[in-house]
Amino acid sequence: MDKSKVPFPTEPPTPEFLLEILFKTTHSIHSQFEAHLSAQDVPTYLTGPRMRFLKCIAEAGKIRMSDLATKLGIKKRTVTQFVDALEKENVIVRIPDPNDRRATLIQITDTAEPLIKRTGNAMIEAATEVLASFPSESRSQLLYLLYQLADVKESNDDMN
Repeated sequence: MDKSKVPFPTEPPTPEFLLEILFKTTHSIHSQFEAHLSAQDVPTYLTGPRMRFLKCIAEAGKIRMSDLATKLGIKKRTVTQFVDALEKENVIVRIPDPNDRRATLIQITDTAEPLIKRTGNAMIEAATEVLASFPSESRSQLLYLLYQLADVKESNDDMN
């Protein structure tokens, strides 16, 4: 779609329409990112969410699974599923926590380091492609709006 021909709405869009467009946009961006991951020879088992997971582990060095769940805002069982899958692919390992024999730490392996770097390259390429037509002011506005959406979600979570 030629972005210069996208009509500006004359009426405020409905919340349902905005959500539908947000889903379509997310899907499109995800597809572009996956294509860039493939071009960087990142294995298909390393999806965007799994790479975010690995990057968080790499930044921490070693981290407890429960702390990782909290940091990423995901459920503990999701962390367990990711750890099980990524451990099978030899990109992370579980190690005993020297401070608590009941706890387990996870850390990346040497195999993961170049994959994380290639994923970073794919992210830069995809972001550049997706946002190429956005001037800096538009990117700032988009960021502001996305933060507002995130705040609404967090506020809704607090109510439940």
